[in-house]
Amino acid sequence: MVRYRRSWVAGGTFFFTVNLHDRDRGLLVEHVDALRHIVQTVRRDLPFVIEAMVVLPDHWHAVWTMPPDDSGYAHRLRLIKARFTRYLLHQGVSVEKDARGEYGLWQRRFWEHTIRDARDLQAHVDYVHINPVKHGHATRAIDWPHSTIHRYVERGLLPRDWACEPQDGAFGE
Repeated sequence: MVRYRRSWVAGGTFFFTVNLHDRDRGLLVEHVDALRHIVQTVRRDLPFVIEAMVVLPDHWHAVWTMPPDDSGYAHRLRLIKARFTRYLLHQGVSVEKDARGEYGLWQRRFWEHTIRDARDLQAHVDYVHINPVKHGHATRAIDWPHSTIHRYVERGLLPRDWACEPQDGAFGE
């Protein structure tokens, strides 16, 4: 069995990708309010800062900063996945069990990257925000409703037309 090495940096900032097992299901956006509520309750019980996050139909990306004395992001992710699965089952959504008898809603693993510096942080926040455009879910990043880009625009950290192509044909010099 492959042994995954995780970075356990207390107070660290991390980028995550979490995928549904069946990438053809759009359950995350169909039940985005429930997912949002579950993330909020996990944050209330086990604090962390959401630097950026986007929810797409079949996966989500996030950049989180952990508390100074805590590196337990995996536990938080496990809770979110388990609670969302229970929510769907309670709603009557069909979720198959795998060969181990476990619900096969999520891919077992998740992608994690430890943010190294301010430039790395910016690159990953940008990746989070552009992801709906990359996957063809929106023409402009601001058009995707399930993204922290709206928070960045409201706070004046990004313009509404961030990562948009020039509209008037002006391409620079």
